[in-house]
Amino acid sequence: MDVLDLSGHWVGFAALAIFAAAYALVISEEVIHLRKSKPVVVAAGLLWTMIAIVYTGLGRSQEVETALRHVLLEYAELLLFLLVAMTYVNALQERRVFEVLRARMVRAGVSYRALFWATGALAFVLSPVADNLTTALAVCAVVIALGADAPRFVALSSINIVVAANAGGAFSPFGDITTLMVWQKGLVEFQDFFYLFFPSVVNFIVPALLMHFAVPRGRPAAKSESVSLKIGARRIIALFAATIATAVGVQIFLHLPPVLGMMTGLGYLQLFDYHLQVRGRRRNAEGDYTFDVFRRIASIEWDTLLFFYGVMMCVGALGLLGYLNLASGVLYGEWGATAANTVVGIVSAVLDNIPLMYAVLTMQPDMSLGQWLLITLTAGVGGSLLSIGSAAGVALMGQARGAYTFASHLRWTPAIAAGYAAAIMVHLVLNRSLF
Repeated sequence: MDVLDLSGHWVGFAALAIFAAAYALVISEEVIHLRKSKPVVVAAGLLWTMIAIVYTGLGRSQEVETALRHVLLEYAELLLFLLVAMTYVNALQERRVFEVLRARMVRAGVSYRALFWATGALAFVLSPVADNLTTALAVCAVVIALGADAPRFVALSSINIVVAANAGGAFSPFGDITTLMVWQKGLVEFQDFFYLFFPSVVNFIVPALLMHFAVPRGRPAAKSESVSLKIGARRIIALFAATIATAVGVQIFLHLPPVLGMMTGLGYLQLFDYHLQVRGRRRNAEGDYTFDVFRRIASIEWDTLLFFYGVMMCVGALGLLGYLNLASGVLYGEWGATAANTVVGIVSAVLDNIPLMYAVLTMQPDMSLGQWLLITLTAGVGGSLLSIGSAAGVALMGQARGAYTFASHLRWTPAIAAGYAAAIMVHLVLNRSLF
């Protein structure tokens, strides 16, 4: 398609102004209490309408429709994939899986420093499967439960959890939206993400080592808390694993979009829902077996999913206007891929990594596998540099209010930056054959 360059047209300037205003409202969400999806959804509609007016006036409306449908298809794949993943995570929460993990750590009675490392490691291990936001919230609950008398421990552990959750999500397509987008685009195969395992470990370990000696000594009093799994919890864990295996299998062996496997996995959960209902009726114990998959779907974070819609539509519109070609020419043409990908990660500490990654994917610069893995790494962990740079950080500022703040995180930004730089160096050296 012969795309018009409207970057110097009034429509282009108006589109930039609208998108900037919408994103300013997104950044101000904590202050003005306007849900982040609302401004970008409106902005998306305005941008595409203005573009359609120009193209229709030139008798080329079909081209705008084709471009719009392309972006919508990409969003539909992301939406359905995340819908299933979030539904399973909500199901695990409802069956008290994360509560049981928390209760076991609370009963352990370990020292503050041991707890600092244990919660960080748990966040790193869980985030490749559960998303980094859910992981951070679940693990931070342990820290808050045991750190009531040690606010410094809560602050440092919260920083550690944010870094660990973001690092753990960087080497798995299921750990972060950015990795999922790269995988669904077919630029990195499922197994190739594991080249980022050691760089991700380094990204977590380096700041943790630097913070270790600042963690207070002593140990919190062990608390007796009894929490048990609800009926069917272990089987839902098994079904989630089967769903992931199905998604990976259809992509690797049948070369079909992984969303097909995820939606099939949602069917597994729906059938299991029916099985629990039947057993409950037979045993006259429906309360113990109550599990409604549609309630779990209803309770997922729809604001986040609609935010992704608005962002992807806005970025797609800016690409059609010609701005992404200009940005690609500067970043990847003049600076080079390594410098550009490193800077994108740093910028993601201020701007959300979702629009940044989608912009890069829309630009489609000619890069090696090593460079695509580098942008996956930097976009995934760059948000750890500031507390507002990732959903996990923003959420924990609310959960650990007063102890974990923007300022407390900022004091350790140099340590996190050291981990960021070390992770990039490890990737460049260890995976140099991929470049």
